[in-house]
Amino acid sequence: MGRARVVRGGVAGAAAVLLLVAGCSSPSDGAGGRAATSPGSSAPPVSSPPVSSPAASTPPAAARVRVAGTLTEGLRSPWGVAELPGGDLLVSSRDERTVTRVDAGTGHRTSLGEVPGVVPGGEGGLMGLAVRGDRVYAYLTSASDNRIVRMRYGGGAGDRLGPPEPVLTGIPKGLVHNGGRIAFGPDGMLYAGTGETGRSRLAQDKGSLGGKILRMTPEGRPAPGNPFPGSVVWSYGHRNVQGLAWDDAGRLWASEFGQDTWDELNRIQPGRNYGWPTVEGRAGRTGFTDPVAQWPTAEASPSGIAYARGAIWMAGLRGERLWRIPLSGAERSGEPQALLKGEFGRLRTVLATAGGTRLWLVTSETDTRGTPGPGDDRILRLEITP
Repeated sequence: MGRARVVRGGVAGAAAVLLLVAGCSSPSDGAGGRAATSPGSSAPPVSSPPVSSPAASTPPAAARVRVAGTLTEGLRSPWGVAELPGGDLLVSSRDERTVTRVDAGTGHRTSLGEVPGVVPGGEGGLMGLAVRGDRVYAYLTSASDNRIVRMRYGGGAGDRLGPPEPVLTGIPKGLVHNGGRIAFGPDGMLYAGTGETGRSRLAQDKGSLGGKILRMTPEGRPAPGNPFPGSVVWSYGHRNVQGLAWDDAGRLWASEFGQDTWDELNRIQPGRNYGWPTVEGRAGRTGFTDPVAQWPTAEASPSGIAYARGAIWMAGLRGERLWRIPLSGAERSGEPQALLKGEFGRLRTVLATAGGTRLWLVTSETDTRGTPGPGDDRILRLEITP
């Protein structure tokens, strides 16, 4: 893997490192549920801005990211991360089926317990997390499907998660392409990225929840304003969505695994068709929405994304790097930059804190695809400097 170094120790005492770095889709990192009503026809297509690979002749401007240290290490198959109101983090273990609270100052870990009903296997298990009030939401693989549940959590010392209550069921499951990211949008609705489980036809089937981005109320019902009446489907034609983030103007962005040619960053608009399996990457074809940025499959395998300081920050698994994609409104404003290339191995999740000056970055070497070293997996603290 060639990882050159690892920053160890607590955030307060770790050696700071200043990075000025310029610049996959991996071989894989039903219908039904409550949205069984057929959505009907798609919205009219729109033109997308020209897209190119980051391998351009003009080098990108340097970005400054200060690696301030390691918050915690020794995590097993970490996947989803959510921030509590006070700043502490909740982290899911995909394979161990547990949720752990991590003190954002000291890195001290407290187990909140195992989530009942999770059946790990392949790329499935306990994945995305989101917090709303006194509820923790989780995207998980069960014996029969992928589903979203919620659990009560008081947030006090010694509190544990309550029993899971189903929010949305019937998302197709498979050994691969289970999606798994969930997040609350600025509109208060719950969004979820799903995969087509290796059955590519599901991505174009608007009656299936596979290969989609979903939008629902916190109770799991179709959200007001959804493009297809009676459905939680927000967009379709996706292969495997694992990253969701909103910019300052409330625009939704999503990262997506390609197959053999292009991984994607997409600006998501309701009712749009993002092409899979008919097209991969930019096609310029009527009826499909092109990505804003794309990468050769060996350079990304994008999982989690975050928005901060005018850019999307995208964690790469097979690519083993953090991508920074500068934005200007709804378009890309410059070439993507590759940061931390090969430094910490596979990168699963990136989370921006309030104010957008810090990123939490989660590695993913213990997910059966990596080569774990001492201390893997870990949460890194990154400071964004002007």
